[in-house]
Amino acid sequence: MRKLFATASIAALALSLAACGGSGAGGGTDEGAGSGGSDEQKTVGVAMPEQTLQRWINDGKAVREGLEEAGYKVELQYAGNDIPTQQEQIDQMITKGVDVLILASIDGAALSTQLDAAEAANIPVIAYDRLLTGNKNVDFYVTFDNFNVGVQQGTSLLTALGIVDADGKETGEKGPFNIEMFAGSPDDNNAGFFFNGAMSVLKPHIDAGTLVVKSGQSEFGQVATQGWDQAKAQSRMDDLIAKSYQNDKIHGVLASNDALARGAITAMQNGGYDAASMPPVTGQDAEIASVKMINEGLQYSTIFKDTRKLAAQSVQAAKDLLEGKAPETNDTETYDNGVVTVPSFLLESDVVTKDNYSSLLIDSGYYTQANVDKGSVD
Repeated sequence: MRKLFATASIAALALSLAACGGSGAGGGTDEGAGSGGSDEQKTVGVAMPEQTLQRWINDGKAVREGLEEAGYKVELQYAGNDIPTQQEQIDQMITKGVDVLILASIDGAALSTQLDAAEAANIPVIAYDRLLTGNKNVDFYVTFDNFNVGVQQGTSLLTALGIVDADGKETGEKGPFNIEMFAGSPDDNNAGFFFNGAMSVLKPHIDAGTLVVKSGQSEFGQVATQGWDQAKAQSRMDDLIAKSYQNDKIHGVLASNDALARGAITAMQNGGYDAASMPPVTGQDAEIASVKMINEGLQYSTIFKDTRKLAAQSVQAAKDLLEGKAPETNDTETYDNGVVTVPSFLLESDVVTKDNYSSLLIDSGYYTQANVDKGSVD
């Protein structure tokens, strides 16, 4: 499809995308993409990683509803966080002849065979929130500004500790404050962006001694959590408390998402921390269980990435690709997948705290107050 971009003289944007390199999974024709004829109802294959995290349930629902409203058939599959299952699901979608693929991968590097098969079948591929790496056959990437998400998380922690004020200005507070960090899964390309964004604002204060990582674990490889697993985060925090905090308090926790935050919080509760003594803990995804914790004072913040906007942008990108158009992009430089730089659309996110969760999440219709009170959307 990027070959199509290069020949679309009406779009200067398309020419800039062509410079990113690679033919894209929909390459090889200037006709409409996919196997369906122009008079047939198109089918979009949607692969989501799992249904343990509420956010992926929300994403799948929003993408499916948006595509159906746009007049497409939808093949939606969840893979139970199992890579072979996701590979098989995508293989089946390609065999069935879907017209475009929207893929939220478990492991961005594990789908190269499927991307090659999509290219051979002239099926465009949209990477959804997680970059697909190591293969040229990726036409588009829809995500949030992931480095900035990390900046928001790190700044939120600094604000909670009083090191910067609400405007992000230094207060002169010297601490020292003991902090620990929980990064995301090493096979998720976004995890590095989140961590690096956070460290861009935390590391100067670590270097100055205002922040102290008592465990000594401050590199991504040391704090990454395979599978974004809440139980693994809880177990690691149990170990940290036992080894480094028998006589000291934890003053803050950088957690890259809400599952990791809840794991860390549970371990600290087991270690004697309550709502009054719980240190500020960051998060991400505005999962309802964590919003309840924020309202109760157990978690300090989360990052709201409105999946309705992400879904809408991916639906529009699918529509554009199927119509032979270049999807709207606002980034053609950041997301190098190791083979090509994938044209992308980056959405903005919001920091949610107890002070503003109502205006951001309730007033927008994302949740109801009843959802927050019971910590469930059921």
